[in-house]
Amino acid sequence: MPPPVELRGRPAAPGVASGALYRLQEAQVQQAHSGDAASEVDDLLTAVQSAADDLTRMAQGLDQDGADIIEFQIAMLEDDVLRAPALAAIQVGQTATEAWRVALAEQIAEYEASSEDYFRARVADLIDLRDRVVRHLSGTVTEPLPAGAVVVADDLTPSRFLEADWTAGGGLALAAGSASSHVAILARARGVPMVVGLGDLDLNGHQQAIVDGDQGRLVLSPDTEVQAYYRRAGADAAQRHARESRFLHQPGRSRDGESVQIQLNIMHPSELDGLEPDTCDGIGLMRSEFLFRDGAALPDEETQYLAYRRLLDWAGDKPVTVRTLDAGGDKPIAGLTPEREANSFLGLRGVRLSLARPEVFKVQLRALARAATAGNLKVMLPMVTVPQELGRVREMFQSVCAELKGEGMDAALPPLGIMVEVPAVAAAPDLFAEAAFFSIGSNDLTQYVTASARDNPAVDALCDPAHPAVLKLMGEVIDFGRYSGLEVSLCGDMAAEPQFVPLLLGLGLRRFSVAPTALARIKATIAETEVADCSPSDGQASRCHA
Repeated sequence: MPPPVELRGRPAAPGVASGALYRLQEAQVQQAHSGDAASEVDDLLTAVQSAADDLTRMAQGLDQDGADIIEFQIAMLEDDVLRAPALAAIQVGQTATEAWRVALAEQIAEYEASSEDYFRARVADLIDLRDRVVRHLSGTVTEPLPAGAVVVADDLTPSRFLEADWTAGGGLALAAGSASSHVAILARARGVPMVVGLGDLDLNGHQQAIVDGDQGRLVLSPDTEVQAYYRRAGADAAQRHARESRFLHQPGRSRDGESVQIQLNIMHPSELDGLEPDTCDGIGLMRSEFLFRDGAALPDEETQYLAYRRLLDWAGDKPVTVRTLDAGGDKPIAGLTPEREANSFLGLRGVRLSLARPEVFKVQLRALARAATAGNLKVMLPMVTVPQELGRVREMFQSVCAELKGEGMDAALPPLGIMVEVPAVAAAPDLFAEAAFFSIGSNDLTQYVTASARDNPAVDALCDPAHPAVLKLMGEVIDFGRYSGLEVSLCGDMAAEPQFVPLLLGLGLRRFSVAPTALARIKATIAETEVADCSPSDGQASRCHA
């Protein structure tokens, strides 16, 4: 057996997996030329429809995350813009297979060259569609991935991932790929360790491997010492998880008795399935933009209303904070957000986009006003930059409530708060004292303060939420909330990272909003921290004992 080789990439899904190596190669298929353009067009359209039928059947047995991704692919297949170049190429003599491959290659190249991480992360979806249609054209059958293997590939398509059985373990190691891709989202949801960006992989002679999704490593031919290290690490992780799980149903409280509220961040109501309301203090962030799926029809009023009602029914008397549509930036929505903005993070996104598209925004406000009569609903506006934006939304909300009541429907104006994620707001929070509450968005605030895009790996080290300038602004916002009586929470990823908990407590934060998977971990960290010993020093809580 060759000596161990350690390769470094980027973490995409946490955890450690070991197993036999399986190298996934792209199948090479050929199609005979019929010599008849009409026949080739018919073959292509039939193959596209068969691929869509495959995906429709696959979606029926999936959870919400998987089904949404497959629906995204189906919408792409049904898009005439995707098929038109291939149909045109057939008319000038290409086979259906050649035409489809060339047309998709152009799309893939365009997405790969995009400056937006979102589009680069969708490359695997296009490859998936290319290969699925080609297989139908050639009659090729795809072999399933072996259970429990460490799968190594240049990239992996979402449908190949979903077709595999991961219950027996296994992991993913990709030469390319993205931590923002659909496959990475699925891997995280299913607990499949994954590493991306490993570069050229030479597997000659190697048969076994370990994927370290926490550190972004792939170890080929691990020896007994390496295996022992990862066994110890796995045992430590299991013990840590067991210890943290004891805090899940307990209230948030520090070691010296300070009460801390812990709420949830969710993308879809289905995330609440199997989760009991007594594990949290409500929902601190519902990302409503994930009801607006790229490539699908915009959700109507009733669809949105039922989604918000489901949250309120689950929470009971506890607060539910819904953030209005936060599209744009790394979350484009076809037909809604501007195409190919020069700098989408600084462009028409968040509340700016909502106010620019009142016909879409009004539908959401109507659904929220109706839902507000059924529970403790709060509404939060993203990307607020000037007080006038808050005022305009309030006026629209009041108008919608009057309109609904005129139609004989119950409606209410919920408390209206704002995200604090633009430095102009964080530096002058007193200008926004009319807001009902603040929620600090550490992800965007950090990238804007440090001028380093949060989706660009080349500047990862600069995009640091613990940068003194970021902490200084957060501390001033929290202080403003304390003396003005305004509720301040933090719903960015920073709130879910244990190493930042003492810093945030030292700044005076007492409301955290985190992903469901982080609830127990953050409660345990708070329970082990002496808040009395957390005192800020030069913008950092340096004397916390946890």
